[in-house]
Amino acid sequence: MTMQTIDWKKYIFVLFITAAIFFTAISFSTYLSNKRVEEIRSVQEQISLDILSSEVQTALLEQFSCKDVSGTALSRELGALGEKLSFAEESRNADDPEVLTLKKTYSLLEIKDYLLMNRVREKCGTQNVFIVYFYGKDCDECRRQGLVLTKLREDYPELRVYSFDYNLDVAAIATLVSINKIENTLPALLIDENVYYDFQSIENIEEIIPQLKVWKEQKEKEKQAIEANVESAPEVNGQQEIAQ
Repeated sequence: MTMQTIDWKKYIFVLFITAAIFFTAISFSTYLSNKRVEEIRSVQEQISLDILSSEVQTALLEQFSCKDVSGTALSRELGALGEKLSFAEESRNADDPEVLTLKKTYSLLEIKDYLLMNRVREKCGTQNVFIVYFYGKDCDECRRQGLVLTKLREDYPELRVYSFDYNLDVAAIATLVSINKIENTLPALLIDENVYYDFQSIENIEEIIPQLKVWKEQKEKEKQAIEANVESAPEVNGQQEIAQ
C-alpha cells in the first residue's frame, strides 16, 4: 500500500508539472502571437498614412513646373513603403486579405508614380530611367532578380524600379501587361518599351541601360576628385606652417 501511495503521489506531481509547462507554453505562444499582430497593425496603420500622403503628393506634383520636380520625394517614399509592405507579407500569409488589399493599393500608387515620372521626362527632358519588373509568387529566378534590382537601386538612386505581381488581381496591372504585351514568362523587365524575359544580371542590365554607365563614370570622377582633395590637404597645411 505504501508503494502504491508513493507512486500515485509521483504520478500527480508529474501530471501537475506537465500541465504547468503546457499552459505556460500556450500562454507564451499567445503573447508572442498577440505582440506580432500588434506590430503588423502598427505597420498597416503607418502604410495607410504613407499611402494617403503619397496620393496627396501625387496630386500636387501633377501641377508641377520643371523646376519643382528635380528632387521629388514620391518615388523615394514608395521604396520605404515597399519595405513596410514586405514586412507585412513576411509577418502574415501573403494571401491574407488585409495584406492583399495593401499590396493592391501600393501597386496602384506605383503605377500613378510611373505615369507621373514619364510625364516629367517628356515635359522636362529629364534623364529618368525606369525598370518595370513583373514577378510571380512561386518563382525562384524572381527572388534572384529582386535582389539584383535592389542592389541596382542602391548603386543608382536615380534609377526607378517598379515591381508588380504579375498575377495580382488588379485591373490596372492587367492593362499594363496587355499594353506592353508582357507574357507570363517570369521574371520580366520592361525597359524603354522593350521586354526582357528570364533572369538579368547586373552586368546585363548595365549593358541594356547606357545611362547607368554615365552615372557610374560621373560618380567615379566625383570620388576621384574627393580623394585628390583629401590627399592634397596635408600638403597645403604643411606649406602654410612653413610659411608661418
